[in-house]
Amino acid sequence: MPTTTAAALTSLNALPGVAEAVDAARAACTALRWHQALRRRSAEAAAEASVRAARASAALAGGRFPVEQVRDVVRGAAAFPDDPAGRTAMGAVRAIAQGERLGATWSRSPAQALARLHVAAAAGLVGEDVLGRPRRPGEAPGDGGDLLDPSGTEIVAPDGPALAARLAALSDLLAASPNSPALLVAALAHAEVATARPFAMANGVVARALCRVVVVDRGLDPTAAAVWEAALLAAGPRYPLALAAYAGGTADGVAHWIRTFAQAVVEGAAEGRAVCDAVLAGRLPR
Repeated sequence: MPTTTAAALTSLNALPGVAEAVDAARAACTALRWHQALRRRSAEAAAEASVRAARASAALAGGRFPVEQVRDVVRGAAAFPDDPAGRTAMGAVRAIAQGERLGATWSRSPAQALARLHVAAAAGLVGEDVLGRPRRPGEAPGDGGDLLDPSGTEIVAPDGPALAARLAALSDLLAASPNSPALLVAALAHAEVATARPFAMANGVVARALCRVVVVDRGLDPTAAAVWEAALLAAGPRYPLALAAYAGGTADGVAHWIRTFAQAVVEGAAEGRAVCDAVLAGRLPR
């Protein structure tokens, strides 16, 4: 792979089907941007999209709750149960909210941004001594058991210097030129956190929260209305299988993940349109 981030992104964009997938995702988000609700009631639409994003991200991590309950929790009218599923769901809600508050931190100080997202996502799931701290040498992540190689064996997360190198590469990626395709930067950031699993737990929730920040702040979906997380949830096993293909490190595997994520963005834009329609009608869908 080329040594510079810009050259690497150019090389990835040339892989089979990637440029077309990037264009399709961009077109879907551009079309969504012109929805009438996003001109008149954008804050309401973005808030509901965030609820649905948090609900899907939590469900992908094992915390499944109805969207109505998640909405009530977000507005302070309900609480999740105080058990692992409830704490996971609350972590997903907090991580999405923390992402909205990061500002430029995610690109200027990626390590700080990741730490803040992990504190939000993993509070109550791990001890305070590991909150926001990357795994030390010899510490194994407690999640990622669904990332399997073709033989059905769990893919081993990088450790020690290998993990440090992956995090350094992630920082370079997040600082890529604003002209770099936002879809590529978001997809790669998502996959790097989800497969390298730099933290003790909640890596998937952190990966999706970081990805949402990149998708919004790099202008792919500046309205924050697309709910691609729901599309990844609906994809079932295809989501972790695509991440596992990425983790294999082959060009085909990386391209497969990018195409999978791009399709989720297209479907997430359709979900966003449904949310916008409901906001205009004054009746949120279940």
